Amino acid sequence: MGILEHKTFGMISLGCDKNRVDAERLLGEIRARGYAITDDIAEAQILLVNTCAFLNDARKEAIDTVLECDEYRRAGKLEKLVVAGCLPEKFAGELFPSLTEGDVFLGCGDADALFGALERSYREGRVNAVGTGREWKGQRVLTTPLHYAYLKIADGCSNHCTYCLIPKIRGKYRSERMEDLVAEAESLGELSELILVAQDTTRYGEDLYGENKLVELIRHLSALDTVGSIRLLYCYPEVISDPLIEEIASNDKVIKYLDIPLQHSEDRILKLMNRRGTRRSYLDLIGKLRARIPGVAIRSTFIAGFPSETEAESAALASFLREARLTNCGFFAYSREAETPAYRLPGQVSARAKSDRVRALYAVQRQISAEFLRAKVGTAVDVLCDGVDYEGGRFVGRAYWNAPDIDGKVYFRAPFAEQGKKYRVVVTDADSYDLFGQTEDFE
Repeated sequence: MGILEHKTFGMISLGCDKNRVDAERLLGEIRARGYAITDDIAEAQILLVNTCAFLNDARKEAIDTVLECDEYRRAGKLEKLVVAGCLPEKFAGELFPSLTEGDVFLGCGDADALFGALERSYREGRVNAVGTGREWKGQRVLTTPLHYAYLKIADGCSNHCTYCLIPKIRGKYRSERMEDLVAEAESLGELSELILVAQDTTRYGEDLYGENKLVELIRHLSALDTVGSIRLLYCYPEVISDPLIEEIASNDKVIKYLDIPLQHSEDRILKLMNRRGTRRSYLDLIGKLRARIPGVAIRSTFIAGFPSETEAESAALASFLREARLTNCGFFAYSREAETPAYRLPGQVSARAKSDRVRALYAVQRQISAEFLRAKVGTAVDVLCDGVDYEGGRFVGRAYWNAPDIDGKVYFRAPFAEQGKKYRVVVTDADSYDLFGQTEDFE
């Protein structure tokens, strides 16, 4: 082990679930070398901050986190601070000279370069190792509860939406080899839920095999005895094909849930975003999904205040929500990002107007969600137990329309519940986000 002998590592991972997978790969490299990993960052001698850089707020959070972590040096335990992920991947040239609190900088795909860079840092001082890693081949250390995990089936993006930095950070779309994904899924152990993620899951295989292979991948993963169910996130609407819809409808292991980031409803704004859909095509897709997958849950995200968006177009987006009646939605104020085409568009909307529009959209969706959930009161739903809500003295889990971290939860009372198992819960109450109930055998 040499210089690094007996060192204890800690990890903070920021951003999305795709970033979480990268963090788990870094932890896998650490575990494979036999080093200790602590959940208490104050005890870490080497601390990794896996960063997000998608939006300005995310970059600020990442830098603030690095600065806060640097304070642990004063306690005498922290020796090295590693800044990894999207922030150094895109901005190392300007950040490495100025963010001197970071001892080692690593990019998104540099997990296998971690130890060489750390050893150099102990010998020589600060090291910028961004872009020095090779294709990752190790095993991950899960940071999720052990009964569910994410599987990143591709990296990068080639859609080139005008507001998005991802192609500049992660590069063009690159699918993972199918046999590698199946082997990785097997290595994750017994899972109640395997969640497929990418910037765009629906284009899986097109770059690697010359044709879309998502349905084939789903079938291979479904054949694994260790995988109880499969959830699909980040499905680009124009690539949701009839074969994919049929697979979701007919495959008992595929959760009847789709995350489809629509981003807006109005044709002029969608065109400015370089999105290929229209209000009509989106409503038609939603109608088709509901007709062919009864009870399907549809989640989406929308951007408020895109350059030149009018009050009328924002109101039209609200009317779209009322018509589409999506199960879950997230809303984000447009973030003006340099190096994106939208940065140069005229008609930038004020921060206050963007904030007001986000609040108005959330108010509309809150009512839709509340009506959906209130209709569940008095019924029984299957709930996957995620753990214990100690503060409330009850168990907490998710129905099929709830993805981890981004959607609501089901809080329930039961004589006993085991993490990763499903329970039939009688719903007794609801708010606009969560359900509350008890198992049928609870007294």
